[in-house]
Amino acid sequence: MSTNYSTGIDVVRELLPGALPDGDDVEVPREGFAPELLKISIDNVFGRLWGREGLSRRDRSLVTLGILVALRATDELKFHFPIARRNGLTDAEIAEVICHCSGYAGFPAAATARTVAEEVLG
Repeated sequence: MSTNYSTGIDVVRELLPGALPDGDDVEVPREGFAPELLKISIDNVFGRLWGREGLSRRDRSLVTLGILVALRATDELKFHFPIARRNGLTDAEIAEVICHCSGYAGFPAAATARTVAEEVLG
């Protein structure tokens, strides 16, 4: 197992408690359509990016939310709004990120993100 993959496992467990089983040998799906996508995500996104020095987890959440709002990545926002809370952002700050994105990503993208945040964060 690569160092980035191990780091990624630790980061996922920290940011999304219960998403991965305990233990060192995490089984990733080997069947279905593009089963390697989860392993790529753990290695590259959570290991190489979220595991880097230079930005706090809180700052990474701010950046990630802005990008996901702009992309209208609703499925990912459902995970990253709770991650942002775990990383110290308040609901008011998350709302401000969404409002701020309306000026750069457009009102429809911000409105979609608001709907997802309302659904996920209550």
